[in-house]
Amino acid sequence: MSTETKLIEELIAQRVPPGDRWSLLDEDVVYNSLTDALEAYYQKHQKPCDFKLSPLKGELYSLAEKTFEVKAPPPKKFNMYGDY
Repeated sequence: MSTETKLIEELIAQRVPPGDRWSLLDEDVVYNSLTDALEAYYQKHQKPCDFKLSPLKGELYSLAEKTFEVKAPPPKKFNMYGDY
């Protein structure tokens, strides 16, 4: 068996107009800057992670790597004539 690592993006905050105000999806507080929103997320979840900012959409994502086991396909079976 082999493993495969995938990067998982999770939407965690959205921009609240006007200006650079952000709100985490799991609470109703509006933070006055992106830095304040990042700090609030870290304090709440206590997990180090990377972030992805999509400024045109006004969205902030947390990035996490997950490792999955990839099962090898079963071996092909042939009959006595060499056909599958």
